[in-house]
Amino acid sequence: MKRKTAKELLADSFRELAAGKSVDKITVKDITENCGYSPATFYRQFKDKYDLIAWEYSRNAAEIMNQVGVNGYAWKETLADGARYFEREKEYLANLFLHTSGLDSFMCYMTQTNDSHLRKCVMQAMGTDELDEKTSMYIHLYCHGTVALTCDWVLGEYPVTAEELAEVFEKSLPEPLRQYLCPE
Repeated sequence: MKRKTAKELLADSFRELAAGKSVDKITVKDITENCGYSPATFYRQFKDKYDLIAWEYSRNAAEIMNQVGVNGYAWKETLADGARYFEREKEYLANLFLHTSGLDSFMCYMTQTNDSHLRKCVMQAMGTDELDEKTSMYIHLYCHGTVALTCDWVLGEYPVTAEELAEVFEKSLPEPLRQYLCPE
């Protein structure tokens, strides 16, 4: 049986608190008291609660993105799994977006994280360790757009299902990336 790490337990504690409280009102003391750790333990793991939020997002994104190409797992499935993740986490993410001054920061972090994972997928499909400038730009543009749309969707601007959101992501994939992510 795999035991949870201190990071995972602190993240669980934060999420439990965020289910009933605005993120901006949650303190490190609240997080540590909720799970029985000391603030010193928290600060050995994270710089602050925003570092915890970023770590958790990165871990979840990696879990989804690292499946691309494994056992026939296609890009389309990645997009659907990602959209379902955002759908499951809608309340939590809306709390993050609406009750912190960090929406722009979190959007930048999401973009960087998604960009990094997508680069790895494309480089693996290309069989290279480096991308040309244009391919890098297509990846960056795609990540900016999908993150912005995801945030708008989480906040209720587009009342579509997770599957419909994934379809928009799939159809908006830049043509030069299709050959690597959606081979026929």
